[in-house]
Amino acid sequence: MFQSFDVKSTPHHGKERIAALRALFSEMGVDGVLVPRSDEYLGEYVPPCAERLAWATGFTGSAGQLLVTEAEAVVFVDGRYVTQVAQQVDLAVFTPGDLIGEPPHTWIANHAGKGFRLGIDPWMHTGVEVSRLEKVLEDKGGSLVLLSFNPIDRLWSDRPAEPLGQVSIQPESYSGVPAADKITRIAADLTAKGLSAVLISDPSSVAWIFNIRGADVPHTPHPLARAIIKADGKAELFLDSAKTNLEVETYLRDLCEQVDPQLLAERVERVATGGGRILIDPDLAPHAVAQMIKQGGGTAIVGNDPAKLGRAVKNLVELNGSAAAHLQDGVAVVEFLTWLDQQPAGTITEIGAAKALEASRVRVGERMQNPLKDISFETISGAGEHAAIMHYRVTTESDRTINAGEMFLIDSGAQYVNGTTDITRTISIGAVPEEQKRFFTLALKGMIAISTARFPKGTRGCDLDPLARIALWKSGADFAHGTGHGVGSYLSVHEGPQRISRLSTQELLPGMILSNEPGYYRPGSFGIRIENLIYVREAEAIEGGDQPMLGFETLTFAPIDRQLIVEDLLTREELQWLDDYHARTRAELMPLISDPSAREWLERATEAFEH
Repeated sequence: MFQSFDVKSTPHHGKERIAALRALFSEMGVDGVLVPRSDEYLGEYVPPCAERLAWATGFTGSAGQLLVTEAEAVVFVDGRYVTQVAQQVDLAVFTPGDLIGEPPHTWIANHAGKGFRLGIDPWMHTGVEVSRLEKVLEDKGGSLVLLSFNPIDRLWSDRPAEPLGQVSIQPESYSGVPAADKITRIAADLTAKGLSAVLISDPSSVAWIFNIRGADVPHTPHPLARAIIKADGKAELFLDSAKTNLEVETYLRDLCEQVDPQLLAERVERVATGGGRILIDPDLAPHAVAQMIKQGGGTAIVGNDPAKLGRAVKNLVELNGSAAAHLQDGVAVVEFLTWLDQQPAGTITEIGAAKALEASRVRVGERMQNPLKDISFETISGAGEHAAIMHYRVTTESDRTINAGEMFLIDSGAQYVNGTTDITRTISIGAVPEEQKRFFTLALKGMIAISTARFPKGTRGCDLDPLARIALWKSGADFAHGTGHGVGSYLSVHEGPQRISRLSTQELLPGMILSNEPGYYRPGSFGIRIENLIYVREAEAIEGGDQPMLGFETLTFAPIDRQLIVEDLLTREELQWLDDYHARTRAELMPLISDPSAREWLERATEAFEH
């Protein structure tokens, strides 16, 4: 229904496509081009017409960049995709690169020749990225060439059409705050800062501000749209009228002027005329937008998207909606796990399991009258060695059976109108080796450490990240992804600025939803991840303490596989947390489950440890 597992059986034409791209270098006046995974809206999930990196290379991961020079074609990926990129691209044509250790600008500094000219599409890169590239190229006596056309689009003869997903209204019963109030607050802030307007570039921010949702990209219900909000409170929403019906247009008429996206440059320049000061977020706005402002005679003022923290810090209505969505999702996961436990080992494939979980979400959604709108990302369903590929995407070509004696990892999520979910469970299929149980327990210790953390106001994600890793570090192990990402409210499953990672400097504020997902991955052998969603809240007073603390409340409820836990590796406090979590899981979900076999399974799966 929501995820396709089919792939083309024909080989990828990477060699021919890179040769065709190089043939355009002379016309473009460049020595190389940079092709990012993002689209004109700089989103993580892109419509089929913007899958330029996949078209050029065959790599289908959600993050990466391609740098093509006359001699090299480097596909840069982060730690999640090291194994995947080596499997998907033609290694006779492409060289895997390190997106974190040696990203494109560093690679250019280290390897490009003097006078190197790099071509980019200014709609595909932020001003921050452009400045970084300009600096390294200047140091080499080279230059950055802002292309007037996208070279991939020139070559991609059967490129899909632009998406026209229908827009819906997100009612106040789910959003918690009227759109008019959000616009008024943003306008007041602009006035206080002496700004003329703000250009909202992030589609998720547009969706949150105007309380609308869309269907332009897979799994993220925002419309591809931009907006200008002016200090006088007037707003312009750049949204194709083919995406809106009469009801939506009537709703929007009271909030803003709906404008054809083709008129963006004209409207930006109109605000910029006479020295208009227009706020743009350097991490979210394409460089092309800053060019528009400059061409109109205005000044681009760099600052945070005013909706960024607003949508990250959920209000009570959004938190309650998320809690309800997670209970419904927990029921679906339990019914799926019950089904999986009943299947003989070796009879179910990775795709079969993913489809069964999706079907369970559909059934439960119909039963609870809160339909599954979409999955929140493509399900990661990996058994054995496939689980070691952190963002493994099973296809009809890679699909394999889930066999006895191995672990099965399933990372999935759902979009409901009242909330977005994301859950990972690693499950034993029969008896698995003790070493795998040990690493599972070490990852679990990290997950419990985050769940039970108490921290003062001002704590950042990078401050908490070591808590999730310390047990693994003490065993000489680690995992190559962040511990947690922000999650939206019926929006993106990967939301910023909140994260729990080595690089996250955003203060954690009450109301922020994050994932909590330590793991361990041994390439070619096995992989482990355990994930719950949590939100930041004010913690109860600590006896003997002298200042208020923050903590986390868990949103996700589904059993953690007791068969994979080495009890002796857990402290008494960790075992108590696990027993309490399972008791609450049973108490919350049991009244919502009618199937006797699922009720019986849940009872067994949440039994307490003896300690």
